[in-house]
Amino acid sequence: MERREDGREWPYRVDPYGFERPEDFDYASYEAFFSRYLVVLTRRAIKWSKLLKGNNRIQKSLKDMNRTFPDNVKFRKTADPCLQHTLYNVLVAYGHHNKAVGYCQGMNFIAGYLILITKNEEESFWLLDALIGRILPDYYSPAMLGLKTDQEVLGELVKMKVPAVAELMERHGVMWTLVVSRWFICLFIDILPVETVLRIWDCLFYEGSKIIFRVALTLIKQHQAFILEATNFPDICDKFKQITKGTFVTECHSFMQKIFTDPGSLPMATINKLRETCREKLLSQG
Repeated sequence: MERREDGREWPYRVDPYGFERPEDFDYASYEAFFSRYLVVLTRRAIKWSKLLKGNNRIQKSLKDMNRTFPDNVKFRKTADPCLQHTLYNVLVAYGHHNKAVGYCQGMNFIAGYLILITKNEEESFWLLDALIGRILPDYYSPAMLGLKTDQEVLGELVKMKVPAVAELMERHGVMWTLVVSRWFICLFIDILPVETVLRIWDCLFYEGSKIIFRVALTLIKQHQAFILEATNFPDICDKFKQITKGTFVTECHSFMQKIFTDPGSLPMATINKLRETCREKLLSQG
């Protein structure tokens, strides 16, 4: 295990959210980052407290459970309380509430994150409802048409914003769903660091689904030169895995500032028009 300069072992093998850190986790860099980030967290907590008091936007309007966060100690059967039971309750309740969706892959990870954040079944349920029913409609329906549509929309946006990468993908016959499907399905859970995901979700709840495109475009644009080094199909897929790691995504405050500058202008009118075109194309394909 990596040690401090004074020779002592780093004590935090589990992060504040219950996830076990890997053996090669860079504790020194993370501690340096978090000491700076605590100031930002305090400032943002005050801002969010004021915002939520004055604007309550969120209204009340299985198998595979063991595979949800296997590296999180709070979801293990030996945990007390075991959050698997809470997760089960939320997902079963949501299945009854929204029979058109029922249960779809990816929902367990999203509900699990909400439970870790709120520590409350009912709040997690209604936040899940806000995401699936209002912010990301048709993402988790049986046909997943909304999800498939937005992956195609991202491809069109890359053509506009990062054309060289779009040309590389087309030349090697790489479909966008192969490299970004987990970004959309899991909303960057297990893709980006926990703190970064939570910051993205703040914006997702407040500003809507456009944030997903901003994050994806920022990752691609920031690493354009690296992606363009790819010379074949597997290499492209590997590059897209690599761009979600490293200091750029760990430094969540600067990363969030980047997503509002790097992609440039991204009007909802443009996104909605692309959605309409891409949806029609997918429906015509059957």
